[in-house]
Amino acid sequence: MTVKLISPIDGSVYAERPYTTDAALDVAIARARAAQAEWALVPVAQRVKLVLGFLDAVLAMNDEIVPELAWQMGRPVRFGGEKGGLEERCRYMASIAAESLQSFVPEEKAGFRRYIKHEPLGLVLVVAPWNYPFLTAGNTIFPALMAGNAVILKHAAQTLLVGERFQQAYEKSGLPKGLFHNVVLSHEQTEKLIGSGKIRHINFTGSVAGGKAVERAAAGSFASLGLELGGKDPAYVREDVKLDHAVENLVDGSFFNSGQCCCGIERIYVHEKVFEPFLEAFVDLTRKYVVGNPLDQATTIGPMARGSFADTVRDQVAEALRKGARPHIGMKVENDRAGSPYLAPEVLTNVDHQMAVMREESFGPVVGIMKVRDDDEAVTLMNDSPYGLTASIWTTDEDSAASIGDRVAAGTVFMNRCDYVDPGLVWTGVKDTGRGVTLSQFGFHNLTRPKSFHLRTKIG
Repeated sequence: MTVKLISPIDGSVYAERPYTTDAALDVAIARARAAQAEWALVPVAQRVKLVLGFLDAVLAMNDEIVPELAWQMGRPVRFGGEKGGLEERCRYMASIAAESLQSFVPEEKAGFRRYIKHEPLGLVLVVAPWNYPFLTAGNTIFPALMAGNAVILKHAAQTLLVGERFQQAYEKSGLPKGLFHNVVLSHEQTEKLIGSGKIRHINFTGSVAGGKAVERAAAGSFASLGLELGGKDPAYVREDVKLDHAVENLVDGSFFNSGQCCCGIERIYVHEKVFEPFLEAFVDLTRKYVVGNPLDQATTIGPMARGSFADTVRDQVAEALRKGARPHIGMKVENDRAGSPYLAPEVLTNVDHQMAVMREESFGPVVGIMKVRDDDEAVTLMNDSPYGLTASIWTTDEDSAASIGDRVAAGTVFMNRCDYVDPGLVWTGVKDTGRGVTLSQFGFHNLTRPKSFHLRTKIG
């Protein structure tokens, strides 16, 4: 059996690969576990050096990767792929690896030597998504290897070639053989692997339904889980906002990558005193976007990864319009029709939380904007969601931003920025957005287990 990668550019079969056989998967797991036992004994500094070689090998392919991403999931080539973010995150994690992984020593106790080591978990499975296929996978792959683990990568069918690029880079890196394997698995194979007891940590990025399936499959295996699932990230624009800055960044945060961003902005609440000028500027800037073939340098919004994803957004917009929402863009785009992945951006007002577009994940180029009276109303609406990945507050008052942030249910609270992952801070979510963490020192702790040493040094 094979899996076909259908390109959103023209609907053609861009790649087709056979599924990894059960026998080949068993061999990969056995080799990874054997390699990991030796890798765990390698000093952290040496592990970091070799993993950075792995990163360098990925970055060296960037000129080939950028058009491949356009063909696979529709991101315009003008944005240059994911090289910058991937490098920033990996190099930061490399810079803190030694300190994050060093043993913890409690207060001195006469006659004893006591410490806690961070031991690698063993075999880590990364089930990666298509929307940021290098970044999301790299968030776990590189730190997991630095921490002394082996890694099995199962990438999304929509971005099959990304898994192959990681494998090619690994083979050039000088890392021990058998330590990393890219595999192509069906859902059934993936669930069986998760529940096999051979995997010690699973990192999954995807839908809430997918996260629940992973939890069910892992039940009884005692493997740890990292789940980054759905999102409906809000922004709150206060009356003391620096308007031009907020508009520029929130338009980008709403529509970059055709809105297919885990932490993209999907709903905006604007203080009534600045609502009209904010809306006017937001709409004007959105109208300057160019929807088209992602291989064209002029294109700023490419097709969504699949036509079915675009249809979900179309359905949300249609429902909102039936209930009284007002559209502001109305951009005419060739091929923008049912079943097509090409979809123009849209801005909606007269929206409320009875509409799916304000409550359910859109993951596409649409944003609803609501007027609010004050901070309290904004916080209530921001928290009126089953999700909680990020939230952003746009204000010139730092103390107010922090105070409001304390009341918002989110894994990350931003002030005057959005749609960004800072590797120095933990990346996590609350509610249906999932559990577990990546990046920062806490990301390393999530990929290791504490082991206590209690050594009596004096007897009698």
